[in-house]
Amino acid sequence: MDLLNTLVDKGLRRELPTREEALAVLATSDDELLDVVAAAGKVRRRWFGRRVKLNYLVNLKSGLCPEDCSYCSQRLGSKAEILKYTWLKPDEASKAAAAGVAGGAKRVCLVASGRGPTDRDVDRVSKTIAAIKEQNEDVEVCACLGLLSDGQAERLRAAGADAYNHNLNTSEATYGGITTTHTYADRVETVQQAQAAGMSACSGLIAGMGESDADLVDVVFSLRELDPDSVPVNFLIPFEGTPLAKEWNLTPQRALRILAMVRFVCPDVEVRLAGGREVHLRSMQPLALHLANSIFLGDYLTSEGQEGKADLAMIEDAGFEVEGAGTTTLPKHRADVAEAAGQGGGCGGHGGGGCGPCGDGGAEPAGACGPVGTAEAAPVAAAEVPAPAGEVRTDLVAVRRRGAGTDLPPNA
Repeated sequence: MDLLNTLVDKGLRRELPTREEALAVLATSDDELLDVVAAAGKVRRRWFGRRVKLNYLVNLKSGLCPEDCSYCSQRLGSKAEILKYTWLKPDEASKAAAAGVAGGAKRVCLVASGRGPTDRDVDRVSKTIAAIKEQNEDVEVCACLGLLSDGQAERLRAAGADAYNHNLNTSEATYGGITTTHTYADRVETVQQAQAAGMSACSGLIAGMGESDADLVDVVFSLRELDPDSVPVNFLIPFEGTPLAKEWNLTPQRALRILAMVRFVCPDVEVRLAGGREVHLRSMQPLALHLANSIFLGDYLTSEGQEGKADLAMIEDAGFEVEGAGTTTLPKHRADVAEAAGQGGGCGGHGGGGCGPCGDGGAEPAGACGPVGTAEAAPVAAAEVPAPAGEVRTDLVAVRRRGAGTDLPPNA
């Protein structure tokens, strides 16, 4: 296919595709899916080989958020039955982080619900970062606390934060239909503040909220312009009790096409397979490793993920390898820029600089889950009559709330 040959050539040269080419990837048929994955896989291997970076999220503060993000189970007015608790103490967070590191995680992402941190909150997180790095000196720490005020990015960087996550989530044109308590411009500004402070920027999107192909391309092109080092691709988890509870718009095939489009537009960036992969990709998750070079290990903020041991087995069975702590994630041309900016080569920044979605709760990535994950696999309901190819199958996976209705403590 001429389109795919062109996109591979551009990806190997780090050249931006046209909007028409990006839209064409999303418009390919299921019959062409393996060709699309193979083509994007060539670009992924050029810049990242067969390495898979593992990331582990620690939910520092859960629920009771004043923001109204429609996708979030922690939002203002949410009726979702989720774990709610205030700030974890530094030693509790460090213990949870150590469990992720023991499972192979190279980066720990510290997430807290809320519009943004107070200065006191920044002090709390700074102490938590210190506690984590005291136990695991080489681990990367990404903070994900929502909108930043003046000076807070610099304080987090001085405390040892390597990266900051704040997602754009959707296109600027449709953002107001998803959230009204803050703006798309607020999000862009926070990412830029993190970059200016010398932190590696992590910013991505949520697919499956009813957006159009044009919206998806718009947000990915905006991300390319913003130039984060990490781009998490989340797939909406339609939580009961949220406004988007009935939005089941994704098939595994569409999720793979979205990942391929992101890889073509952001060829040398850490593309992270994030929240909702188990729900929407299901048995096709291994194919996504040919597109993304980074995943979350274990559970999410308020929902269960795939068992950590199953993640590790999937990576090995698919012929990939877990990226070691001594390996620089980003290609040399990006890592060199990070080194010059004083960020260090581990995370790799670019142009001055979770992780999961922002500190307002995002699309549910991720809480801690034990040494290598203790969540049970989501139950699968067998359908008596197979659905037509390409049809959304809501009967296949039940969303499981992390710890809801149990005595499971936070980050257990």
